[in-house]
Formats: sequence, structure tokens, C-alpha cells
Amino acid sequence: MASYKQEFIEFMVRSGVLTFGDFTAKSGRKTPYFVNTGNYKTGEQAARLGEFYANCIMENIKTPITALFGPAYKGIPLSVSTAIALSNNHQVNVNYCFNRKEAKDHGEGGSMVGYKLQDGDKVVIIEDVITAGTAIRECLPILKAAADIEIAGLVISVDRMERGQGNKTAIQEIADEFGICTFPIVTAREIIDTLYEREVDGKVVIDAAMKEKMEQYLATYCAK
Repeated sequence: MASYKQEFIEFMVRSGVLTFGDFTAKSGRKTPYFVNTGNYKTGEQAARLGEFYANCIMENIKTPITALFGPAYKGIPLSVSTAIALSNNHQVNVNYCFNRKEAKDHGEGGSMVGYKLQDGDKVVIIEDVITAGTAIRECLPILKAAADIEIAGLVISVDRMERGQGNKTAIQEIADEFGICTFPIVTAREIIDTLYEREVDGKVVIDAAMKEKMEQYLATYCAK
């Protein structure tokens, strides 16, 4: 496993983004762990987060990228911080853009902010996590309406490895339905393997009992 993946998992724990306990996901499923990227709140965290996304892009997406797109709202700071990290750390200068939840009806109007997409552009979508793929299904019509672009990939923080709307994972469904490849920085399995019986700042966050809960959860909801 790439070293940045282990660093990212520990970074999520220290940032209060990856937590363990008893939670109810948006899907209604009872889950022993939760990923809330809304808990990032400092400039240092934003800078490091962008670096992890940039590393994932450089490792997995080999085609030249024209722009990063961040779906409102959580995708907005993600796309900006990733663009900065690509420029500073990898000398790759890419455009970024994002959408408004409601189209602007004055000035230049429209629902897009930042780089104006053009025909033939290769765009990477920057998201936090995927549960059922709803956000992606909502933003694709916006992107296609802006220009005749190609989606070069979707990058997310965590692949929960769960079934989406059917018997496949949400990532598999998006690949089948739209032909889009998703690249997670880490997976639920990598989180377990990295944190089991390991201390983060003096505390073990996945002990034997929590590991059993997570394994049971994956056995119940993970796509077979």
C-alpha cells in the first residue's frame, strides 16, 4: 500500500473526519464507522487534503487533464485545494470549476463558476465519498450541458465498498452506467488493515471488537 494512503488514514482520524462508534448513514444503514469531510476546518488541513487527492490523481490518471470539477458544496474546496497541490507539488497546472446549487440570474448568469468548460476537455470530478452515486448523477447533466467533455475519472476520499442501488457497489454502477472510473484514495479494507491494533496519538481506534463490527458490516453490505 502506498505510503500516502496510510498517512491519509491517520490524517482523517486526527482531523476528526474518520470516527468509530454507532452511526446511522444517510442510507439508513447502521454503521460502525463514519466519514464526515465537513469536519475539515483549517488551512493546514485543506492544504494536506489537496496533496492526498493530487497524489491519487498522479498515481491513477495518466491522461492529461484539462480541469477539476467540484460538485457543490463539499467538492468546491476539494477541487481548489487539489488544483493548488498539483501545481505546487507536481508542476501540473490545471483549471478548476464548480457549480452553484441555484443558477445565477444576474451578471453573466449560469450555474458554473471558475473555468469555462470547452468541447474536448478532459475533466476529473473531485468528491468526498460515494454512497449511492446520487451526487454524480446530478452533476453529470450540468457538465454535459456546459460542453462536450470527457470525464477522465472520479476521485473520492473513501470507497466504503458497499452496494449502491442494486447488487453492485456504487462505484461499479457508475462505471457500468456512465463509463466513469472511480479512484478512491483509500478503501474501507485499507482502513481496517492500517488501523487494526495500531495507535494513533496513543490510542487504538480499531481494536478486536471494532474490527469484528466492521467485518460484519462489510459482510452484510459489501457487494459480493
